[in-house]
Amino acid sequence: MSTPSLLILPGDGIGPEVMAEVRKVISWFGEKRDLNFDVSEDLVGGIAYDTHGTPLTDATMAKAQEVDAVLLGAVGGPKYDTLEFNDKPERGLLRLRKEMDLFSNLRPAQCFDALADFSSLKREVVAGLDIMIIRELTSGIYFGEPRGIFKDGNERVGINTQRYTESEIDRVARSAFELARRRSNKVCSMEKANVMESGVLWREVVQKVHDEDYPDVELSHMYADAGAMQLCRWPKQFDVIVTDNLFGDLLSDAAAMLTGSLGMLPSASLGQPMANGRPKALYEPVHGSAPDIAGQGKANPIACILSFAMALRYSFDQGTEADRLEQAVETVLADGYRTADLLNVEGAAFSTTSEMGDAITAALDASL
Repeated sequence: MSTPSLLILPGDGIGPEVMAEVRKVISWFGEKRDLNFDVSEDLVGGIAYDTHGTPLTDATMAKAQEVDAVLLGAVGGPKYDTLEFNDKPERGLLRLRKEMDLFSNLRPAQCFDALADFSSLKREVVAGLDIMIIRELTSGIYFGEPRGIFKDGNERVGINTQRYTESEIDRVARSAFELARRRSNKVCSMEKANVMESGVLWREVVQKVHDEDYPDVELSHMYADAGAMQLCRWPKQFDVIVTDNLFGDLLSDAAAMLTGSLGMLPSASLGQPMANGRPKALYEPVHGSAPDIAGQGKANPIACILSFAMALRYSFDQGTEADRLEQAVETVLADGYRTADLLNVEGAAFSTTSEMGDAITAALDASL
């Protein structure tokens, strides 16, 4: 059996720092668990623009299409704010998502017990939280046409189009129901069917998919604004939430802060199965490039490490090893290790990015 392939794209800001800690973990699995990966590395985002004049070269895009999974750090930074829209670092990430057809974005929000007091919500509200938000990633208002800034009489008008087809809604709904069957068998679909025609279609298609193929899964519908309120009031009422691109972006960031820090949250973007049965896949932390702390050893590598854990689970069928890695993270947090973003936990010791990575590999050693 061939060695599974992994393309690493560290990107900008803290991306290279957190990815260096992931490489330690990848090496550990090769050395201690005989789980080896054919790892290659390339550029994306601002550093790709600085080097090649584009946020993603055709050659890198081709590599991403060929490998079993892509692991990305972060893209962007204020130094690129004045670039033309199509040259901005984020366009490289959007191109990856679009051309790989990564329509299903899995964003877990899990609150580790050691960090329950770090959340802005009460401990009893967030302790034990484990929900999954599935965001449709390749359509909706971020991709719809027409779009742009146009002259209308004596003023300019900015236009973006919210557009969804039945098939686009159908396939992301199926991914939500399939995942729910492996969890608590419960899905809440969120849209704005009260004011948006795309929301009406969304609700109709999700209900149809449920009734025809997944009647065993509990399905509820909720307006996205009410969903945001309920996430803050009592998030543990949810298990799997499925929603569109824009609302998924907003709701998953809101859910992120329930856990205490964006630096804790991974994500997976999945597409259709390839010839080898593995899905097209891109894994990345939810946090941004944080250029203000880049190079200072303050970045939290856990989200990027947990993104690799998601790759183990969803791309490489290594659920037991993914559990091992997630447990190592939980152990390290329980032992009091904290990066700068987690420093207001009483009695916590400051850990650099590298020290946190070393502590996690040590916890992996202890798991054997």
